[in-house]
Amino acid sequence: MSFLSKQFIDVIQWTEPEDGILAYRYPMEDMEIQNGGKLTVRDSQLAVFVNEGRIADVFAPGLYTLNTQTLPILTYLMNWDKAFKSPFKSDVYYFSTRLQTNQRWGTATPITIRDKEFGAIRMRGYGIYAYKIADPKLFYQKISGTRDIYGVAELEGQLRNTIVARMTDSFAQSSVPFLDMAANQAALGQKIVEAVKPSFAELGLSLENFVVENISLPDELQKMLDQRISMTMIGDMGKYTQFQVAQSLPIAAGNEGGGAAGIGVGLGAGLAMANSMLNAIKPGEQAPPTAAPAAETKFCTNCGNKIPRASKFCPECGTSQQ
Repeated sequence: MSFLSKQFIDVIQWTEPEDGILAYRYPMEDMEIQNGGKLTVRDSQLAVFVNEGRIADVFAPGLYTLNTQTLPILTYLMNWDKAFKSPFKSDVYYFSTRLQTNQRWGTATPITIRDKEFGAIRMRGYGIYAYKIADPKLFYQKISGTRDIYGVAELEGQLRNTIVARMTDSFAQSSVPFLDMAANQAALGQKIVEAVKPSFAELGLSLENFVVENISLPDELQKMLDQRISMTMIGDMGKYTQFQVAQSLPIAAGNEGGGAAGIGVGLGAGLAMANSMLNAIKPGEQAPPTAAPAAETKFCTNCGNKIPRASKFCPECGTSQQ
């Protein structure tokens, strides 16, 4: 009798031993459910009875007595309510309906879209999402089947690829320029949710949350965009060139050995460089020639020595200069 008693199940219940389990098959090998037995379904769970290979009942959270009076409720089978006066054989599956949070999505390779400002560009994106089982019958029929345990990791690749595919469609239909996407990531995420939800529902899942953490370009395109932004910030290239030349003059003079000679050489090199750069910016225009400095000397009326123009006497012979 002790051997036979182990073959009948009086209480059916399940608690998740770890994260990441979506579906669990209650062990039923060589065992039958005792008529009048108890079924416990906790919050964040749904239980499904499968009789003779077909789904019979779906049980919401609660405590159930398994007998002829209670089992036919919510039945999917016309003959589910017969002959329960003795132990019966059935498979019981538990499904976790709590949120599966912090699921990662991202583009494995950049996707190409047409941007109204830059034309065809390649972009990347990543973020997180959360989902849960909404229809255990559909999930059992299309995903988990008769597996003893079905986990989140086994479904991850399918969901990620579905999201990326629908995201590509959303970007292709979006009229938001790439430069404005970063400022509208919340609205962009909502648009992707609307496109992805039907695909999740086909699997018995409900997409509860979706976050776009980052939208970016590949490194080589990002460098080109940075250069374009830098040029826009500079504004007047002519004034910027003059500023750069002025900044380089002390360096040029120092590199030529310093002193008056160095300053003169550096000044000449700076002016030549400025003319070249301005000519490159405005090919049709020429920089005005640099005016020669006015003469600042004169000759003594008596001895002919060169003296400063402002001198009233010659420093050599002392003759007054009128």
